[in-house]
Amino acid sequence: MPGELDKVADQARALREWFRGFVRKHMGRSLTPKALRELRPLNRLLERDEAFSQISRPSRSDGDRLGLRMMRRWRSPESLLLPIAEALARFVCEEDFANVKACEGHSCTLVFADRTRRRARRWCSMAVCGNRAKQAAHRKRLKNKR
Repeated sequence: MPGELDKVADQARALREWFRGFVRKHMGRSLTPKALRELRPLNRLLERDEAFSQISRPSRSDGDRLGLRMMRRWRSPESLLLPIAEALARFVCEEDFANVKACEGHSCTLVFADRTRRRARRWCSMAVCGNRAKQAAHRKRLKNKR
């Protein structure tokens, strides 16, 4: 139906903003079981799934072996949110929130898991935000020399 995908897109954006708030609230320290109450909206979304496993043809990396592949029935446009919910749930369960940081980029809204040895990472991407910050610092140094 017209507008259904727009409605799902709005729900995806709302989910993103809710999760961003959750991550920003808990980043920098490990999650405790108390956070489970706050994760109810995500668990309710995950409950809607109609996923199943299926034996499939081998992929190129598997050689000649058959593989077990997760499949999903796409019964409604809202089911498009389910893979996103799974990715968020994996992030909550597999990442140590003590290593989650907000990007220091000027207008960046991203957060990331700092897996560097010294936990000194500052930007979501060195190629984007880090490069911009270093260029700005360089321009400032040149300006101050004049």
